[in-house]
Amino acid sequence: MAKITIGAINPDAGSSKNYKTGSWRNMKPVIDYTICNKKCLLCYQYCPDSAVELTEDGPKINYDYCKGCGICAYECPKEAIEMEQEEK
Repeated sequence: MAKITIGAINPDAGSSKNYKTGSWRNMKPVIDYTICNKKCLLCYQYCPDSAVELTEDGPKINYDYCKGCGICAYECPKEAIEMEQEEK
């Protein structure tokens, strides 16, 4: 039986990792790291697509999977995430 990774994109065959959905968005979240405290991680917790990854430098948006819903920006208590027009 395959082990399910909670809160992350599962790399197993047939998983969402094989289907990059970021091309669907017309707005993208951009994190201002001068404002982000890198500790609350609400953007990570509320992202419905697990597109926010945790790094040593704080949260990072994985644009391959981010659909641009804006939930991370809405939930950020510091208003460190701004939605910007996607340029293609």
